[in-house]
Amino acid sequence: MSLLSEQQAPADLGDRLRNACGITAEFMSDIIHATCRRFPSADQNFRSARIERLIWSQAWTDAVLALIDLELPQWRVRRLAYDDGEWHCALSRQRELPDWLDQAVEGRHADLALAILDAFVEAQRVSAPSSRTSVPAVPQNVDWLYEPVCSDSFA
Repeated sequence: MSLLSEQQAPADLGDRLRNACGITAEFMSDIIHATCRRFPSADQNFRSARIERLIWSQAWTDAVLALIDLELPQWRVRRLAYDDGEWHCALSRQRELPDWLDQAVEGRHADLALAILDAFVEAQRVSAPSSRTSVPAVPQNVDWLYEPVCSDSFA
């Protein structure tokens, strides 16, 4: 069953990524269905077909990097590091800024492709459009016994 029909929360998806031992085509398909908005689009047909070819040839790292290029064109890999048996990946919108000024998202895993995929899912979560409006909503709980009264003295 795909994640699209289950509508898992991003936290559950992150936990599933961190607990995974490796990537499979089905797992990658589930991630794409749960997080990607542009993947099966008609105007990106060539790029989507390239990602599908990379998935079926099990070129996981290249597939994830191509997915980042398609889904998050403003984001770039800022840092890939291997430390103490674990890969660390940082994605950033502004690589030219110093580390302490940049608001990069990070992912980590023992597998390189899963570390990059973890950072991709986090970047998707951060860059997802907010459903909130700029104007705060007025509470709609109306008490029918409440009636506003003017208490100013105009005399």
